[in-house]
Amino acid sequence: MPLFTTLFLIMVFLATMTHFWLSLRQINYVRKHRAQVPETFAEKITLEDHQKAADYTIAKEKLGNVNLLFSTTLLLIWTLGGGLEFTDQYVRGFNLSPIYSGVVFILLIGFISSILDLPLSLYGTFVLEEKFGFNRTSFKTWLSDMIKQTILGLAIGVPLIMVILWLMDSAGQYWWLYAWAVWMSFGFLMMWAYPAVIAPLFNKFSELDDESLKQRIERLMNRCGFISKGIKVMDGSRRSSHGNAYFTGLGNNKQIVFFDNLLDSLDEEEVEAVLAHELGHFKRKHILKRLISMAILTLIGFAVLGWVMQQQWFYNGLGMSTPSIYAALVLFSLSSPVFTFFLAPISAMISRKHEFEADDYAAQQADASKLVEALVKLYKDNASTLTPDPVHSAYYDSHPPAPVRIAHLNQTAHA
Repeated sequence: MPLFTTLFLIMVFLATMTHFWLSLRQINYVRKHRAQVPETFAEKITLEDHQKAADYTIAKEKLGNVNLLFSTTLLLIWTLGGGLEFTDQYVRGFNLSPIYSGVVFILLIGFISSILDLPLSLYGTFVLEEKFGFNRTSFKTWLSDMIKQTILGLAIGVPLIMVILWLMDSAGQYWWLYAWAVWMSFGFLMMWAYPAVIAPLFNKFSELDDESLKQRIERLMNRCGFISKGIKVMDGSRRSSHGNAYFTGLGNNKQIVFFDNLLDSLDEEEVEAVLAHELGHFKRKHILKRLISMAILTLIGFAVLGWVMQQQWFYNGLGMSTPSIYAALVLFSLSSPVFTFFLAPISAMISRKHEFEADDYAAQQADASKLVEALVKLYKDNASTLTPDPVHSAYYDSHPPAPVRIAHLNQTAHA
């Protein structure tokens, strides 16, 4: 067995076992603490709601494990099982140029993978989410979304793939540097295009019509020196009862978006506190730091791809006999997560640090106790577990565990 094949199998095994072990810890820990609401939340969360969150968390973990087993099996079939090799030989039969062969090859892999993913996707939406009362998506809406996403994916993805493949084929030794520049430019373009063009294809956005709340938000933004193009309300309740809020856009094109069900759940002061937290991410330059980190990691990724695509062992070790620019791109995309899974806790740790900083900023600009009340409501409405396993949380969670975050805010409020 080639050395790289052995290394790949070892990393697949380590990654898969790590995820299964962490999931088992989460399931056992949540189940162990299911019978009693944590003392911090005893007056605000009923035992029934606590147990619903526990059951929902466990159900999602079990579905995630099925998905992990499926995706790992599919990865091995595509690579060492000969799936990519068979598809490559089929595409070569058309005698197309390297770029057009690459586009056909990538689209075939994507299409087959998407079809195979459908059962789990349908189960997650129409069985699991339905069981816990969160799904509000009709099959018609789900199908419409899938068709739109497919058309958008083709319209946006095919030209991007062609440009990247053309650079790989024609731009010389430092093609990866040019490809990185194209990729980053594309990312910034999408940050502009998403709120202006893409999001309205899936949801309806309307101006916030609550004048009292609007004035409160505008005063907060003035205090924070934040410029926004507008405050929008999205019909998120049409698809799910999960509430949310987010910023979108770049520069002076930034918009604040509230899910309608979030506004239904929170009072004005709570909405202000939640928004102050989100503003904290901008004021503490978290968005900029994430963009810089993403740019650096993407640059490293393209540089590594530029090296391994010249190595015959890279192709042979992952089940392909004939080197090509498109084979290198697909193999790298499939295999790189296996070799970088251990970076997840580092990313999660940095994200949790940013959440604490944003909470501290919110406590300076709004009422910290109102942010606590808002978070408790969101934990309840979204059935977020109050008792996550500490190790699982440290590895995966981008936000601090509920008890830790609430304790931090309570300490800040009484400081």
